[in-house]
Amino acid sequence: MSDFWGHFQYSDKGKTPERLTVTRGKTRISVLTPYLVRVEYDRTSLFCDEPTQCVIDRQFDAPLFTSHIKKKTVEIRTDACRFICDTDNGRMRIILLEDGRTVTDFHSGNLGGTCRTLDGTNGKVKLGEGILSKSGVAVLDDSQTLTVGNRGDITPRRSNGSDRYYFAYGYQYKEALIDYFRLTGFPPLIPRFALGNWWSRYKAYTQDEYETLIKRFALEGIPLSVATVDMDWHWVDVVKRFGDDAKEQKPANGPMELFYHLLNPGWTGYSWNTELFPDPKGFLRFLKDNNLKVTMNLHPASGCKCYEDAYADFCDYLGIDKEEKKQIFFDIADKTFMEGYFRFLHHPHEADGVDFWWIDWQQGKRSKIPGLDPLWGLNHYHYLDNARDGKRPLILSRFAGAGSQRYPLGFSGDTFQTWPSLALQPYFTATASNIGYTWWSHDIGGHHFGYRDDELYLRWLQYGVFSPIMRLHSTSNEFMGKEPWKYAGDVAKYASDALRLRHRLIPYLYTMNALSAYAGAPLCRPMYYESPQDERAYRSPGCYWFGTEMIVCPVVEKADEKTGLALSKGFLPAGRYTDIFTGRIYNGNREITFYRDESSIPVLAKAGAIIPLAAPDRSNTTDLPQTVELLIYRGNGEFSLYEDDGETTAYLDGISASTGFAVTEREKDVYFTVAAAKGHAELLPAERTYIFSFRDITGAQTVTVFKNNEKIPFTSVKENGWLQLKIGNITPQDTVSVLLSDVCVLKNEDRREHRIALISKLQGSNQMKKRLEKILDCNDLHRFPACLRGPLQELESMFYA
Repeated sequence: MSDFWGHFQYSDKGKTPERLTVTRGKTRISVLTPYLVRVEYDRTSLFCDEPTQCVIDRQFDAPLFTSHIKKKTVEIRTDACRFICDTDNGRMRIILLEDGRTVTDFHSGNLGGTCRTLDGTNGKVKLGEGILSKSGVAVLDDSQTLTVGNRGDITPRRSNGSDRYYFAYGYQYKEALIDYFRLTGFPPLIPRFALGNWWSRYKAYTQDEYETLIKRFALEGIPLSVATVDMDWHWVDVVKRFGDDAKEQKPANGPMELFYHLLNPGWTGYSWNTELFPDPKGFLRFLKDNNLKVTMNLHPASGCKCYEDAYADFCDYLGIDKEEKKQIFFDIADKTFMEGYFRFLHHPHEADGVDFWWIDWQQGKRSKIPGLDPLWGLNHYHYLDNARDGKRPLILSRFAGAGSQRYPLGFSGDTFQTWPSLALQPYFTATASNIGYTWWSHDIGGHHFGYRDDELYLRWLQYGVFSPIMRLHSTSNEFMGKEPWKYAGDVAKYASDALRLRHRLIPYLYTMNALSAYAGAPLCRPMYYESPQDERAYRSPGCYWFGTEMIVCPVVEKADEKTGLALSKGFLPAGRYTDIFTGRIYNGNREITFYRDESSIPVLAKAGAIIPLAAPDRSNTTDLPQTVELLIYRGNGEFSLYEDDGETTAYLDGISASTGFAVTEREKDVYFTVAAAKGHAELLPAERTYIFSFRDITGAQTVTVFKNNEKIPFTSVKENGWLQLKIGNITPQDTVSVLLSDVCVLKNEDRREHRIALISKLQGSNQMKKRLEKILDCNDLHRFPACLRGPLQELESMFYA
């Protein structure tokens, strides 16, 4: 074997120290934490100490425990739990000492995980289990996975019994997830460019059409960061072009392969279609010159056929007679084939400018190694191969089981373009955090079928801004494009604004990316993570925390025709919250139904929130911004802006920088500080301009700004009613302090004015509106038309000083 596999190193922490294990006959129990035990049961007493496809680290800190062995049971006692195991069959009973609950059913109450794909779905889908449960205990079953050697060797287990991990964390959901990541691997830091806007479409573009499209986005001032080229980049109509040699030369392995390959033998391809792209290298240079990263679609199941550009070299490498024109069959289990697969079919394209691959595997779970799902193998090998030469790796592919968070990003598949499909995605994305899968990428706007609905398109984009990956996509139907300018009036404007906001959010998103990688905190997480014992947090499945500072309640239903308002339901924990779009201020500790017009969805900043944005810039760059705007909400809060080079693995050696911000509210005064950068400040711009936008403060009696304890001048403006300060020439070593004395805080309009504004939106008789004026101050909402009662009820949730 060549040294090609040197960068496919795997874990060497698979074995739990023997002092932390208890073996009794056919059962071995490993104590990993006071809340987490592993129970193996095998009739031949063969136990697994090797890393598996799912579990890579079993060497945790040594927890204190005692073991009590009886005739047929082993009881493990920690300061948190009692784990009681029947050694004759490996069955468990677990007692949670905090509240005395006894759990024997480890599936009841499970809060869900995720699934392999949303292909062909139109709404609800069955999810697998996660490692969080309302019962207090969840189980991760690792019995069927394969073991993985240090250089990528994948082999069946010696044992054929059960291998389960019991997460007995009660309501400590965040702690359970962190230990799950310790066990199976933390999500890596994804490249900075992946957090911007992606263009993607299944369409046979010509080179000129694609380049013209990119120029149009620039002309519209809509930034992009990733250009996706779907399967038509390579030859597709291969039988017509190359004759019978292009047909499949083996029987299909199953119905999926039959559909995708015998029906369409051009589904797999590696040679540019030079009729569509006469200058492939020039096309890739054009995309690079426009600050775009490039991914291309890949369907690898047919291997390599004789018409491919790389066929001859691949045959020579494998010792195959190329004159026989035999198909080189795809074989994920053959390391020699896989080395050639990368060397000849992928690396040359990467040398020309392809940054990473969209792996579109849809051909089932069978391979020559029993139990090896080719999807898992492709994700594993492609991700690690993409990491060579210090590059930060990335793929786009489907979920392949627990542990898949090590190989981001997730491609959720081809959904219907319908309201039910949109309604599923916020819940689906947040719930996937329960199995550690935090970087789903959806076909924003829907992929195929369904119907044209401009409102649906806009709401999907608005959700996409506040989802992990913002990737516009659709099928080749000429009338299903997701370009904003193809939609009418205000929809086009609001869609463009949403995409510009997504690009500006990259500093915030990248910091949350670091929190995910270093601290195991998902970007999108269910409301019950922060409020685990509040039943209301479980009743808002489409509402979620978006990072540390915001709660998002996407609109996933059509608006009422009479009011033009659409509803979304959410839960706000105790505290004060301000909608970043409308400025409305809400009291928390309640369930709320929000109502919004088409301009925005509810996005609530908590008190003390600090949200860093790049200054408005309509270019495609994702470089560290020279100007940073901070959205600041009064209260008490801190935020540490994380930054690094965005593309290499230097961050693993600590080559990064962080800048701390803090806001403090004391009676009628507000303090805000910027600390000197920590870490490798040389990574940051030599000087920065900061825009401090105090979004819920309209003014102050006095404003004082200090740089390095010396008073300095500043520019002050009121932007849309809030106080905004602009300060330039700030180096990474500088500290900045702002004191706002005797502030005037933003207030909601009084109820009567809100009611007047709401009634004004109502479509219908002006005489009827005149009659409503007489009951403006009435608290009996049933006296108002039914379409107004919900929006009026929302006003009762708002904060009135």
